[in-house]
Amino acid sequence: MTGLKPETREKLKKVATPTLMTALYKRGLRNQWIQDVHRINRDAGPMVGEAFTLRYMPAREDLNQLSVFRDREHPQRKAVEICPPGAVLVMDSRKNPRAASAGSILISRLMVRGVAGVVTDGGFRDTPEIENLGIPAYHNRPSAPTNLTLHQAIDINVPIGCGDAPVFPGDVIVGDAEGVVVIPAHLADEIADETTEMTAFEDFVTEEVLKGRSILGLYPATDEQTNVDFAAWRERTGR
Repeated sequence: MTGLKPETREKLKKVATPTLMTALYKRGLRNQWIQDVHRINRDAGPMVGEAFTLRYMPAREDLNQLSVFRDREHPQRKAVEICPPGAVLVMDSRKNPRAASAGSILISRLMVRGVAGVVTDGGFRDTPEIENLGIPAYHNRPSAPTNLTLHQAIDINVPIGCGDAPVFPGDVIVGDAEGVVVIPAHLADEIADETTEMTAFEDFVTEEVLKGRSILGLYPATDEQTNVDFAAWRERTGR
């Protein structure tokens, strides 16, 4: 995957997911938030990368014995080995955390391969170990049972749903301490530019509010004095 520009990646690392969701809302996109997922390792930093997907379907017991992992083409194992460095592995677990989507060994493998993050709308196992990994990992809740209990990995890098959000391969996935947003690939550059500007204004507004200023006329900037003050703030801060 080479569609995500390095400068776009760096901009998105500095933008909060609520700001991104507002920019998407302005474009009529209202379902790009992956519902009910939480970052396990709070200190892992921001997550930005193109989506590489893994789709699970309900497991059929006779096809999901432990012996299936001996097959090097098993979709879960294969996805871990071929997910491109810099991408985010996004798993469709049908919002079912009763069995794990993956565990610390596979997520460690993704980390050392340079993958930018991992997301499931189900659960991960070995979460005490995942808490100490340097790769951002998002899930619904811890789940000790092996994925084979309920999930059959069936397809790689196809369009999926994750936490009610549509995810197409190559979409740009951004995660922070709040959660995960999906940016359609063709919008990534303009969203990054716009939200960088929005972030500067939001930082200015926050400073003003903490000084005691009213939000009326400030947020949104309906008073001309707000624009004058913002321009002066930008000159002073280099933003």
